[in-house]
Amino acid sequence: MLQIDLFTEITCPWCIIGQHRLDKVLAERFPGLAVDIRHHPVLLMPDAPASGLYIPDLLRARYGITEPKAAFARPEAEAQASGLALDLCRQLWAYPTQSAHALILAARERGTQHRLALAISSAYFLGARNIADADVLADIAVDHGFERAEVHAIACDPAWCRRVEQEAARSVAAGVRSVPHFVFAGRIAINGGRSEDEIALSIKEAVATG
Repeated sequence: MLQIDLFTEITCPWCIIGQHRLDKVLAERFPGLAVDIRHHPVLLMPDAPASGLYIPDLLRARYGITEPKAAFARPEAEAQASGLALDLCRQLWAYPTQSAHALILAARERGTQHRLALAISSAYFLGARNIADADVLADIAVDHGFERAEVHAIACDPAWCRRVEQEAARSVAAGVRSVPHFVFAGRIAINGGRSEDEIALSIKEAVATG
């Protein structure tokens, strides 16, 4: 069993690309490999308001980018090269992610963590859903081992929010500086917008030295 630790932020486009590529590589190049994918939260905008941040304004204020579509071109092209139809103009709001991360952490014991994480990311980017909304999270999570009431309890619980923040702090303390961040077999780490070949190479190395 190959353990894969995956550190991501839900609202980061490179993270949904990384998750998609990881699944694609595993399915196409390692179909018989047993894996245990464990998700860990990273909070890129921990203070985002519940109403969300308008991404074009965020790009302008932080990076001086006045043409969002130009900034979106590279991740969109990378996504499409791997078969993911990503249109970043579809979702122009960055919402707080603590509740979504809490649900992903809770899904670990249900054995649905990786599938739920990808479903939430897909709902955010491809469906333009507000993944800070407990009702939206419930719509997604009922297909991944949760009752609607459970989702609301977790999403609205300050204790779960604190747990996410503590886990995110551990991610930083462990040296995670950019996302997505992959760790294969606890020792082979790569991060950022890695290609399918680079992900496959790391998996091969982890299996060979396991």
